Amino acid sequence: MISSVSSNSVSPTTRIIAVTNQKGGVGKTTTTINLAAALARKQRVLLVDLDPQGNASTGLGIEYDQRNVGTYAALMQEAEPHALAQPTEFENLSIITANNELAGAELEMIGDERREYRLRDALRALEGDYDTILIDCPPSLGLLTLNALVAADSVLVPLQCEFFALEGISQLVRTIDRVRRAFNADLHLEGIVLTMYDRRNNLSELVAQDARGFFGEQVLETLIPRNIRISEAQSHGSPVLNYDARSTGAVAYVALADELLKRTENRTKA
Repeated sequence: MISSVSSNSVSPTTRIIAVTNQKGGVGKTTTTINLAAALARKQRVLLVDLDPQGNASTGLGIEYDQRNVGTYAALMQEAEPHALAQPTEFENLSIITANNELAGAELEMIGDERREYRLRDALRALEGDYDTILIDCPPSLGLLTLNALVAADSVLVPLQCEFFALEGISQLVRTIDRVRRAFNADLHLEGIVLTMYDRRNNLSELVAQDARGFFGEQVLETLIPRNIRISEAQSHGSPVLNYDARSTGAVAYVALADELLKRTENRTKA
């Protein structure tokens, strides 16, 4: 069980991070789940599952019949946001789940003049209830992801250490710039996290070097390794930190959480 948060550590403000990459299979949902669990060691955390596949909900052990009211209801303004967040079995970590209804949300919102602001409006009601809100986005740059970018303070981009990994990132960066200009002037790139890193594979190191050469300090220092314990944990509906806290995967996600918290602290001081 993740240790509880002391009352002195609670922040008066809520930071919202959208975890996104339009390319599938990059470790996006895995990163969201495990980063949420690692942050929950020190903070109150809410995970918002905005992917109709609902993998983040599954990864936190939420059975499908427990997902009747979730992000779809938030976007459709059918329920109060406070009523949508449900606790998980992990201390300090709550979730707003996703189910198949979410797949039709984009079509249902298309005629709304404020369709890009639906999620932001919902999450504003939770300001101060959580220290960090992580949004697990679908692997696309559609209206659901746009809602996440408009609602978020920053964007975290998982990037797998494989061939063609950098393809599409420039498109995502341009999308972030357009969202900043049109909808959310405060949006910034939280960072790029390298996932599926294999020290035995020269390609992983080459991709890491290319990413750092192109994006510089925007690439986080923490590397998320390929680790079978991460995959096993997901199949058990649990973050790897709870499944095997000593595994290399768990250690890496703890390091990632601490690095993000340190970056936020430094940004605040600046």
